[in-house]
Parts: sequence; C-alpha cells; structure tokens
Amino acid sequence: MAPSNRSAENLRIVIIGAGMAGICASIKLTAAGYPNHVVYEKADKVGGTWRENTYPGLSCDVPAQIYTYSFEPNPEWNSTFATGSEIYDYFHQVAEKHGVYDKIYFGEEITHCEFEDGRWSIRTGTGREDCADIVIAATGVLHHPLVADIPDLETFEGASFHSARWDHDIDLDGKRVGVIGTGSTAIQLASALVDRVERFDLFQRTAQWVMPIEDIPFTDEQKSDYRAHPEKLTVLREELIAEFADFFSNAVIDADSPAIKQIEAACLENLENNVTDPELREELRPDYRAACKRLIFSTDFYDAIQRPNANLITAGIEKVEPQGVRTADGKLHELDVLVVATGFKVDAFIRPTTVLGRKGVNLDDVWAHHPVAYLAISVPEFPNFFMLDGPNGPVGNISLITVVESQMDYVLQLLDEIKEGRCKEISATQDAATRFEAERREAALSSIWSTGCNSWYLDQDGVPATWPWGPTRFRKEMSRPDLDAFDRA
Repeated sequence: MAPSNRSAENLRIVIIGAGMAGICASIKLTAAGYPNHVVYEKADKVGGTWRENTYPGLSCDVPAQIYTYSFEPNPEWNSTFATGSEIYDYFHQVAEKHGVYDKIYFGEEITHCEFEDGRWSIRTGTGREDCADIVIAATGVLHHPLVADIPDLETFEGASFHSARWDHDIDLDGKRVGVIGTGSTAIQLASALVDRVERFDLFQRTAQWVMPIEDIPFTDEQKSDYRAHPEKLTVLREELIAEFADFFSNAVIDADSPAIKQIEAACLENLENNVTDPELREELRPDYRAACKRLIFSTDFYDAIQRPNANLITAGIEKVEPQGVRTADGKLHELDVLVVATGFKVDAFIRPTTVLGRKGVNLDDVWAHHPVAYLAISVPEFPNFFMLDGPNGPVGNISLITVVESQMDYVLQLLDEIKEGRCKEISATQDAATRFEAERREAALSSIWSTGCNSWYLDQDGVPATWPWGPTRFRKEMSRPDLDAFDRA
C-alpha cells in the first residue's frame, strides 16, 4: 500500500533516462526538496542523443544559447550553433556540478513498470528491482535508430553502420563513402566529409529545403565578458528565444502566415543563387513547401554537393550488393563505406519498456494507433507517471530544453498535490485527454507540416504528431495545471 507519510523527503521518485531531460528532472527535484530520487540509464554515460550521435559534422540546429538550461548559462560556446561534442561536454559538466551522477544507475535499462497497490514496481534488464511512488519518463525521441528497409543491406562487404552508431575506427580519408538519406544528419555529413574522401555519394529519396543561417564564432573577448557578466547571457538567451519564436516557432503553425512565406523565399533564393548546374538544381528542388519537413539549416551544403568528387544520386535504391549500392537505373555505385542516415523511431518514446497502469492496462494497447498524452505529459489510467518530451509535444517549433524545463515545473506542481496530502494518485482524466487530442489534431491541420509532404512529424493518419500552437500558449498551459483535468485519488 502507499505509505501514509507522503512528505517530499519520503516520496520515492524514479527517472528513466539521463539525457538532457533526465538531468533537468534530477536537478529540479533536488532544488524543490525531493532528494529521494534515482535515475536509471541504459547506457554507460549521460547525454542521451548527444551520447548516441558522434558522427563528423554533428551540431545542433538550435542556437546554443537557447539550447542551454536557464539555470546554467554557458559562456564557453564557440559559435552560434554548438557542435555535438560541446553539447555533450555541457551536459556532463552540468550533471557533475549538480550531483546528478550520484543519483544514476548506469547500464540499467528499465524493462518493466507496473502500477500495483498504489506504487510503481520497476524491473531492469539486469534483474534489479525497485519501487517508486512517482515515475518520470525522460526517454526522449532520438535514441532508437531507424534502419530503412533496404534489400540485402547486410551483404555489403565494406564498413557499414547507422549514423547514430558511428564507427570511429574506420578511416574515411581517401575512401569511397556513400550516405543514404537527406535529413539533417546526412546534410551535416556531406559538409564534413566531402573534402576528406575520394568520392562522396549521397543517395537522395527526397530533396530538402535548406535555410542558410550563418554560424558566427564567439570571440575570446565575448566569452570573457560572458564569464564576468553571466546576466548578459540570460538577456541574450531571452532575446534569442523571442526572436526564434517570431521568426520560426509562430511561422510553422500557420501555413498562410507572412513569416512562413519569408522562410520559403529565403530557402528558394538559397537554392537558386547557390546551385549553378541547372540539372543538379532541379534534382535538389523539393516538390513541397519549405518547413513541411523539419527544415535543414546549413550554409555550405550546396557548396559541398557541388564538389567534383560529390555525387547526388536520385535513382531509387534497388538493393545493396557486396561491392556497393545498385540503383533502379541499373548502376552499381561501388563503395568502401556505407552510412545509413535514416533517422530514428520517433514514436517509440519509453517503449519497448512494458508499462502497465491501473488494472493492468498496457501502454502499448493505449498507443496501438498512435502515442497520445494530455499536454504531452500524462496518460489516463497511468497515475503518478509523467513524461518529458512525451507524445505530441513541441518537438518541431520550440527548443526542447525550454520545453523540458517548463514541463518539469508543471510536474512539480502535480507532485505538490501529493506532497500536501490532497491526493495519493494523479493522472489526466480521459475526457481531458480526449478533448486535448481532438483540439490538437484539428489545429495541426493548419500548420505547415500538413501541406503535403511525408515527414517524421506525421502519425499513421498523416496528421502532424506535434504541438500545433506557439510558445505563448505552451507557456500558459505549463504555468499552472488545470486540476479539473486530472483524476486525483
């Protein structure tokens, strides 16, 4: 049975995942007076997607000062857009500074969570068992690699790996390298590798719109000034958040907005002015509107793909052979290294972990059609189970680190209901979840993501599975829970 003493000190809380969201959750729980919490991490390091991805050219497409915890400004970023290694180091240092490492069990993947007798019973793949009053799933979306269904991929005799499982023991210099995919990862790889390899083949199924945003270095003087005056970083962060919202966040939610038309014009101008070969220009021209897919930010991709040793291959892949990739036009593209940059299983979230709520209801069954959650945080009949970066959240138009901080502040207010003795169990009502999802799906149809492309934002019904409103509404929703939307027992 649930313990009678529900003070913050005695509430047992389990966090799943030690990536950006899990680190944030642990720090905020400690600050709020909830010391009795642990973090279970399946890998041997913190960092989440920034641990998983280490490929050449990796960087974040959100300005670094936005992709920073509000409580930990960072004067050490080297430029506007931070590299993957910089971001990993940042999360490691923040976790170390705030004592998060003392809370983490590494190499412990939670495989089973079951709500019984008012608490969560937890089991890991190593057989470790735990029991918690609260579970916070901070598992993120970009950690289960998706390998496209490519015939005979396993027959390739050279080095082959997914971009999120980069093999740094493979020397790429002077090699014939092929990359399958044209998302952000593949675009960054093109820019990073083309000058290192003998030949670079980019296998394109769908062309991408590319937005040119300059990556401006921070000078030593600027860094020194930020170290001496951290309040300047806070001001800069708020300015960038406001600018990002005006320029992009509010643009993508309205397919007819003047802002999205400015973005489209900038992408078109980038293509027209920077690709000189008319045939190549047409191959790189998408047949859908800019930002319908996640927009690509790069100032040098068009330059990279026009190098003499670079080849854009638009014929479909027929199969992989021991010596390379054979395309539908019959040509064999001989390769030494083949990189599969086909993204992630973005609808997995906490899965494949088995999560059983009240009366044994299985989260897999609840999500059989597509993942849903009230405000991306709570699922009916799964009491005291909260998600950060959960289904249908603002993955497409607000910096996720800002999202997670706001969501965690929201969760803390729900925990207060338990701490103050007003309830022992809390989860969204079915009515609230149903109403929210209906409103969300209707609003999503007016977004740029619904204008006619196939992207990882879409669910199996072709509806964008993301937050279809701007940052203003998100901040309002997260500021204080509507307790009428929650079952409290």
